[in-house]
Amino acid sequence: MAKFKQIDIDSAFSKIDKGEFVIIDIRDSESFNLGHIDGAINLSNSNISDFISNTEKNKNILVYCYHGNSSKSVAEFLASHNFNNVYSLDGGYEAWKIKENQ
Repeated sequence: MAKFKQIDIDSAFSKIDKGEFVIIDIRDSESFNLGHIDGAINLSNSNISDFISNTEKNKNILVYCYHGNSSKSVAEFLASHNFNNVYSLDGGYEAWKIKENQ
């Protein structure tokens, strides 16, 4: 059973607006540099250990990728490292862009 939760774009948009999340973008750095959710951290194999070591375990963590598939495994990975409130964004960055432009 997954230890993380999935969150729809409307709920995420509202919570991000209120500053309730540490936002994690797991897309490649080129895609991240072309556009990302404001305040997002581009997490990769090179910095994930530092993130796990230096981030408070009770923070709300939002993980997103391109379409909301790959983020689920990273969210599960973070939950397995004792993060208590991990969310995977349904629809990923593509859904975010659509919502942002409405």
